[in-house]
Amino acid sequence: MKYYLDITLLPDAEANLGFLWQKAFQQVHIALVDNKIGDNESAVAISIINYGDKDFPLGNQLRLLANTEEDLQKLDIHRWLNRLSDYCHIKPIRSVPSGVSQYASFKRKPVKSIEKKAQRRAVHLNKPYDEVLAYLRKEARSGDCKLPFINMDSQETKKRSGPGDSSHFLIFIERVLGDRPAEGKFDCYGLSKTGTVPWF
Repeated sequence: MKYYLDITLLPDAEANLGFLWQKAFQQVHIALVDNKIGDNESAVAISIINYGDKDFPLGNQLRLLANTEEDLQKLDIHRWLNRLSDYCHIKPIRSVPSGVSQYASFKRKPVKSIEKKAQRRAVHLNKPYDEVLAYLRKEARSGDCKLPFINMDSQETKKRSGPGDSSHFLIFIERVLGDRPAEGKFDCYGLSKTGTVPWF
């Protein structure tokens, strides 16, 4: 990845960072889908600049990276974030600095929801679902994941099921740092199981 642009989220009293991450990341995802280069494959990756921030685990900045300046220009992220222009500051495309010595992999970490866990346990223990769900919530044994996450809406579920059906899900994001770059495919969330991005 040789080029990047930064997006800074600007929360206020009406729109907190969690809300802005949900709305901005949804638009970034749609932009990546619209510009995909293969089946669920993107030429653009993401980096979460302030990952692990003590005030908000995802911080307030999202970086988009690509191998060519053209890939970022073609994405035209300004168009996709136009409705959020009061809450997003998009910097111009720049070259990744030379001499980067650290690399990060941002990957989606699958985490089972408490509801699914309750369904499985209810069947296994032959107990009512509501009882098992209440117990898990009380005991906080939901396998609570400490990783930062983004609330998302599934556009496909909305299309198939229609309005009123739940299409919400969480994307838990894990960052792994290393001192060597690694090749890998990036999905339409800009995440990769193996690929890295320069960390600076």
